[in-house]
Amino acid sequence: MADTDNTAVTVSIARKVKKGAEQQYEDWLHRLSEVATKFPGHQGVHILKPSAQTGGDYVLIVGFNSYAHQKKWEESEQRQRFLDELDEKGLIEGSTKIKKVSGLEFWFTLPEVPSSAAPNRHKMALVLMVVVFSLLVTINQVFAPWLSTLTPILKLAIMVVGQVLLMTYFVMPAVTRLLKNWLYR
Repeated sequence: MADTDNTAVTVSIARKVKKGAEQQYEDWLHRLSEVATKFPGHQGVHILKPSAQTGGDYVLIVGFNSYAHQKKWEESEQRQRFLDELDEKGLIEGSTKIKKVSGLEFWFTLPEVPSSAAPNRHKMALVLMVVVFSLLVTINQVFAPWLSTLTPILKLAIMVVGQVLLMTYFVMPAVTRLLKNWLYR
């Protein structure tokens, strides 16, 4: 974890939901997410439903713009009420797996690498520069005819959204696996 209070923090929370309790859990997740969005520094929530990639768990990913804001949410009475409700309803089985990453570490997480391990920041920056450059060139070349008809702001927005989605779900997981031995040396 970064030692500065201004570094963004992303928390992933994975839980195995009891068979038949999926809809109740999803309702609980959506209510929890709605409350979390009202906290200062909140940067979004993503819910991943059980799949092979999540190991059959529901995964809640919550971002905050600083450690202080994330800590405020984590220690809030509102969040505690939701956790108490979850315990009372008995919707989950097994233990909850929580992982916090800050800054660039988010892009370089692998399930098989301990959460305390993080690649060298210089290596992460180098990999991200190559990936970002490559994706921007590719997106620009492949979609150039269509993108050239758009306003500069709309073109930039589409490129950024496309790049972030590609990096988050496809490119960075593959690149991190490919370079795992070098990154975590």
